Amino acid sequence: MRKLNLTHTIITISILTSLLLSGCGNTTISDDKTFPVISNYGTSQIESNFKEPSTTPIEYWEDIQPEQVPITSDPTVPAFEEYDIHLMALGDNLIHMGVVHTGKQADGTRNYDFLFDSISDFLQKADIKIINQETPLAGNELGFSGFPHFNSPTEIGDAIVAANFNVVLHASNHSADQGYGGIDSCVSYWNTHQDILMTGIHMPSDTQDIPLLTIKDKTFAILNYTYGPNYATVPVEISDRLNILCNINPDTRQLDYTTLNPQVLEDIQAADELADIVIVCPHWGTEYSTNPSSYQKKWAMQMTEAGADLIIGTHPHVVQPIEQLVAENGNTSLCYYSLGNYVSTQQRAECMLEGMAWVCFHVTKDDISISYDNTGVIPLVCHYTPRPVRIQDIYLLEDYTEELAASHGIITYGNIPFSLSDLTTLSDEVLGNWVMSANEVFYD
Repeated sequence: MRKLNLTHTIITISILTSLLLSGCGNTTISDDKTFPVISNYGTSQIESNFKEPSTTPIEYWEDIQPEQVPITSDPTVPAFEEYDIHLMALGDNLIHMGVVHTGKQADGTRNYDFLFDSISDFLQKADIKIINQETPLAGNELGFSGFPHFNSPTEIGDAIVAANFNVVLHASNHSADQGYGGIDSCVSYWNTHQDILMTGIHMPSDTQDIPLLTIKDKTFAILNYTYGPNYATVPVEISDRLNILCNINPDTRQLDYTTLNPQVLEDIQAADELADIVIVCPHWGTEYSTNPSSYQKKWAMQMTEAGADLIIGTHPHVVQPIEQLVAENGNTSLCYYSLGNYVSTQQRAECMLEGMAWVCFHVTKDDISISYDNTGVIPLVCHYTPRPVRIQDIYLLEDYTEELAASHGIITYGNIPFSLSDLTTLSDEVLGNWVMSANEVFYD
């Protein structure tokens, strides 16, 4: 590359100036373009404009960089406004006969809207509202029954609809309590409410697409499975209608409770291709144990590795811990091992402490992720009266009192001690720092 010589440049300019001052006016070149006259500048004026050359040479032309003009955004295109999507989830809606009787009205009709009155503010704030409907709505014509072979009034479903839930989980160990005909009746009921995503059970003829829910332009896949029905072996008629979490021996139709059904991981991987967020809701674990089993932990990690972003467990009837998981492939998830019940008339004190999951997803222009500062669990207390056993209300633990605890029907119905201090201790031990107050939810 040729170097510039500043001395030569100055001499050249001097010669051109002398020529122009000697009488040249317009200088015309062959393509008829004319340079402007500069003869009105005197020699002394031109010389006075020269400065001493820089002692720092300009080495190469390519060293001279053009001025960088900052790129500004188009003012006509509005900037992306980040926003949040809130999810709430409830545990087992376990309809014992005491709950059934509570909803019976003086005129003989049934209404269960009261079950959700105390959490109406949370339902109004949340965008995704999930409830685990533990017991089947197999048809009122079959009559109503509690444990061990449940059948719950369809008016329970009506109350869920009226409360504006938009996701109902139906895969539980009680899904087939009324046989495969009961599953079909339950599916038919929810088919009359197309604005609600019901998952976990289906007609055998239904195409098994990944259940998807779109909220504020973001897509959520919501998968629901149960470890199995309350059957020694699982007939094809049941497995064709119920999403099974455990592997089934195709020859004996027996469940392998130690092995995850490969279909679960295939579904999660497929969902990960379709959705922004993958939520898996397994009905699993050991009843009445506040610690997750080794299989829960193992399967949660497998689900995370396959692409699950959020895992919300049910079935143990008690709350279990919440953990952030990191799989070997780097995938992460948040796992609620068990939310416990939402409503029941069980006779164990620990079953009266319940969890309402609250998850905040933060959306940016290029991403959606869990905002952990605004995510956790709100502890609840199911309160029923004695003689007769009837549901009184569902309370926030922070609003519950020792006076209420002293009047709980479980004291006589279960013949056990019951106190607010015991509930608070259990909440602290199991849920720990994940506990949120109502104020944290509504003023985040």
